[in-house]
Amino acid sequence: MKKAMFDNKAPVSLIKYCFFFVLILVSAKASAQTTRGKVQVVAPPLFDTLLAKRATLGKGSAGGSSTAGYSSSYGYRVQIYSGSSRSAAFNAQAKFNREFPEMRTYIIYREPNFKVRAGDFRSRIEAERMKEELKSLFPAMFIVSEKINPPKTVISND
Repeated sequence: MKKAMFDNKAPVSLIKYCFFFVLILVSAKASAQTTRGKVQVVAPPLFDTLLAKRATLGKGSAGGSSTAGYSSSYGYRVQIYSGSSRSAAFNAQAKFNREFPEMRTYIIYREPNFKVRAGDFRSRIEAERMKEELKSLFPAMFIVSEKINPPKTVISND
């Protein structure tokens, strides 16, 4: 009799394991993503034109310098003022702009000092020439190597 009882338990446990296995397969199939979603990009209409313009600007570079005038590279500037007075920095910038209105000037603030730098020179020789011209106006100057903006290019329709 014990043998008959053992035979009855075996198919029941086998059915339990099969049912459990089928349940796991069904749940795995139900949770898997079978459909793909669609992505819709919402962008202003000028975005595509700006991307195209940027791509054409990158093609104009040869040897690190860009003909379009939008990239920057390393060069030199003449530092004409360094001090903690903001008004003195703006006065130095105004004084320089009166003498050289076509040249760019930059005010940089690194706590606690203001620094006024002038020019975007590609070579140190150009910066040295400017420093010699400015000796009478600004006695304490020196040349700084940093990332510069390329000079403005004149585009004509000839």
